Amino acid sequence: MVRYHSTRDNLNIKTASQAILQGLSEDGGLFVPDSIPPLPYTISDMTSMSYQDIAKAVFKEYLSDFTDEEIEYCVDSAYDEKFSDDSIVPLSQVDGDYYMELYHGKTMAFKDIALSILPYFMKVSAKKNGIKDEIVILTATSGDTGKAALSGFSDVEGTRIIVFYPKDGVSDIQKDQMIKEPGKNTYVFGIDGNFDEAQSGVKEIFSDAVLKEKLKKEGFILSSANSINIGRLLPQIVYYINSYVSLVSFGRIKDGDEVNVCVPTGNFGNILASFYAKLMGLPIGKLVVASNENHVLSDFFKSGEYDSNREFLVTNSPSMDILVSSNLERLIFHALLGSTSQTKKYMEELSSDGKYKLPFLSMDELSDFYADYATEEETVEVIKDIYERTSYLIDTHTAVASKVVRKYKESHKDDDRVFLIASTASPFKFSDTVSKAIGIKEEECDPYNLCEKLSSYTHFEVPKPICELKEMKVVHKTTCKKEEMKEVVLNSLIK
Repeated sequence: MVRYHSTRDNLNIKTASQAILQGLSEDGGLFVPDSIPPLPYTISDMTSMSYQDIAKAVFKEYLSDFTDEEIEYCVDSAYDEKFSDDSIVPLSQVDGDYYMELYHGKTMAFKDIALSILPYFMKVSAKKNGIKDEIVILTATSGDTGKAALSGFSDVEGTRIIVFYPKDGVSDIQKDQMIKEPGKNTYVFGIDGNFDEAQSGVKEIFSDAVLKEKLKKEGFILSSANSINIGRLLPQIVYYINSYVSLVSFGRIKDGDEVNVCVPTGNFGNILASFYAKLMGLPIGKLVVASNENHVLSDFFKSGEYDSNREFLVTNSPSMDILVSSNLERLIFHALLGSTSQTKKYMEELSSDGKYKLPFLSMDELSDFYADYATEEETVEVIKDIYERTSYLIDTHTAVASKVVRKYKESHKDDDRVFLIASTASPFKFSDTVSKAIGIKEEECDPYNLCEKLSSYTHFEVPKPICELKEMKVVHKTTCKKEEMKEVVLNSLIK
């Protein structure tokens, strides 16, 4: 039976439902499984299974206190017509590699896959643990998590959701997706700062015992929809397994052949899920970490030192504009061979000094990882090159991954493994940069008109959610400073 404990205290043990409800451990650590289960079926057996079937099988391994019926309810409720492609995660072959198109959900980003099911995990977990209080989802976003969480929890009975985003650090469409959210239980606030400040503010709220007690007296309990919540991470494991199975089913690789995986990442949750899939036995060779010009992660994997004391850059891949990657703590825990005391020490150093350095032996545990980054100019060049040669259109974040894959291949000419590249968002969410990259010369216009021009030029349809978004009205207009976040939470909930 898989249970969960904090990365900073292995005696702080929870069931799956308790860990999902709580989100972040009381000691500030992240919940990790006490063991990694093997793949539930052979690859051959899974070739006849749907995405939903594979998801149910994986969750039965990890959600030990959920019944089969509860897991089926969650999966069947999440992965339905909300996704525009019946396969949930289709694959596109480009230049001999395969792009996992993770953006066919309601908000056109990979976060949809996890955040479509998290509300159902929450509902089942609350009932299972006799929770009568309202669950308040508290989340910081660098662009995509916010809308995906708002969409998933909007008007869900027994929940409210509060989202903080950097008001000048997201794309126009990402911003509109959040501030136009009509759900009656939703609260959205732009902060005068960057994502790291929003995320640290949320963590401070979670660790504030006085505030949590005050909310408890008013009938509220806090939980998180960020990838610090294990309920966000587990669904992401599924699409790596499903994509590998699809490659075998299509005859693109043989069962047992290793593939490399490349993920554009800022907060490290998405690629951590592929690492868990590898630990389960999925034949993955290299795990390639792709960073943008905020390349704190690629520097870490090259040097062993994580140093967030650097200039924060706003780039054309804003969802990756992050200097403090919360989910890396789970990997650090693994690299330290499960030492919670050592993990706690390094995380305290990060909090106090903004940096830490792992010993060489611990970095040896991470030898399956490779990391590099792409500049803004390289990102634009890759979008242009791929479109002109293949007519395939990618967004800025996916372009970062594509460039890093090219750098990997250049330095590893003896590695002929196929790449699975995580395509994390629709190119229409970043129509400004994408349009300029492929040569659309237009005077400045609003993002919706630009999407129409991009569609006309490329013959790709404007995604339905963007067409609908254009006609919606702004609902959330409030901004705040980081130091006002606690007050904002209290004022939102306690009238």
